[in-house]
Amino acid sequence: MKTKILSMAMAALIMAAAFTVLQKEVKVDTKTSEIAWIGKKVTGQHNGTVQIKEGALEMEGEEVTGGSFLIDMTTIDVLDLEGEYKGKLMRHLRSDDFFSVDKHPTAKFTITSIDKSEATDATHFIAGDLTIKGITNKITFPANITVNNGKANAKASFALDRTKWEVRYGSGSFFDGLGDKMIYDDFELAINLSSL
Repeated sequence: MKTKILSMAMAALIMAAAFTVLQKEVKVDTKTSEIAWIGKKVTGQHNGTVQIKEGALEMEGEEVTGGSFLIDMTTIDVLDLEGEYKGKLMRHLRSDDFFSVDKHPTAKFTITSIDKSEATDATHFIAGDLTIKGITNKITFPANITVNNGKANAKASFALDRTKWEVRYGSGSFFDGLGDKMIYDDFELAINLSSL
């Protein structure tokens, strides 16, 4: 009986050790990773970037299995304007009309599942919880994920409906008579993540 218990304990230890070797967490390289955004209105569009404050990808062997990221909303930048107009738009985006950066300086995305994709333009399908302004919504999007020598890279482009996070300024879904001042609800994100 003792021999059987010892054998089972040894097997459990070996399995735990193997599992530990397979599982690891790699930090996101915040210097090379980037989130680019595009917001569109009736009369045109604006584009810019926002920086990742910190993040990590969970890996098993050469597969990415999860991750969590903090986005620094205080770094919202506008790239298509200069001078006074750039400053005005940046202040407006950071105000309570949009992302309330003083009250909510970070946004967070936590991956809840990653599945291999059959699509020709994506290797994986990612699902997760995105928190902006203290409001969490589930989102899903296709992504291209590659792993080389333990370093991961993930690229994704998709659109989000800002009104789900109570960002309603200029939205034709909530305000009438906006005319050419209307801003579309969807904004586009292009994400490029690299691990250290």
